[in-house]
Amino acid sequence: MALNMYTISVPAYLRGFAVLASLIEKAEAYAEEKKINPTVLVNARLAPDMLSLAGQIQRASDTAKATIGRLTTLAIPKFADEEASLADLRERIAKTVAFLESVDAGALDGAETKDVVLSAGQLKVTLSGEEYVQKFALPNFYFHVTTAYDILRHNGLQVGKLNYIGALS
Repeated sequence: MALNMYTISVPAYLRGFAVLASLIEKAEAYAEEKKINPTVLVNARLAPDMLSLAGQIQRASDTAKATIGRLTTLAIPKFADEEASLADLRERIAKTVAFLESVDAGALDGAETKDVVLSAGQLKVTLSGEEYVQKFALPNFYFHVTTAYDILRHNGLQVGKLNYIGALS
């Protein structure tokens, strides 16, 4: 299979969401076992100025959807960022995965040369589709997946590197 924008993005996103779904499942069992109110985990953060677990999963979802939106003409689902429970986060992951699974690989044909404009405050940069995926979208996605893992680990969930790496087959 040739390396293209689909093969370097969508499978990586699906794998990351499989890891997040597994972590949420483990967090639900952990909260029940330790008699922790699950909303404590949903709202947990590593530092006061960082997003909560919910925010990390929302941004991972938004990054994956935005990649498709910026590189294709497909309609992208909008989610309200109102997840308040682990079940809500599990549903957010499932909706994002369903969207990604609906994307035909051909929709991203030629997207590596498409101009993508990123704006944040006064910063405005134009990247090719390939640069966007490699320099921003994937690093941003993995930042949020890693931070979600770190939040749960910091709050006592017994997971390790293999839980983050996920299944290799």
